[in-house]
Amino acid sequence: MVRARGVPLRIAASYRARTKGLLGRDGIEGAMMLTPCGSVHTFRMRFPIDVAYLDRAFTVLAVTTMKPGRLGLPRLRARHVVEAEAGAMERWGVRPGVRLELKAASATAPETR
Repeated sequence: MVRARGVPLRIAASYRARTKGLLGRDGIEGAMMLTPCGSVHTFRMRFPIDVAYLDRAFTVLAVTTMKPGRLGLPRLRARHVVEAEAGAMERWGVRPGVRLELKAASATAPETR
């Protein structure tokens, strides 16, 4: 079992956030999840990305690397898409059949005196 620890994940759930996605960025630390989402494109992107298509239970259906200026194929069962810099999914062990687990980052309360 492969576990990726400490991978920051931004969630784009609004129409506006999903539309913008990673556009205008030079890179991303961690990943971004677009939800709901069944397909993506890389028009006007500045760098190649890995794309993982997930079903409702966060099980990976497919993983692909997309260069800028491409249109991804829609995945009928996909409900979420996770995007990261090219090569990240392989390093994290994300491949078809793997179920991803999302956990909220623990916030550290500021000390009071």
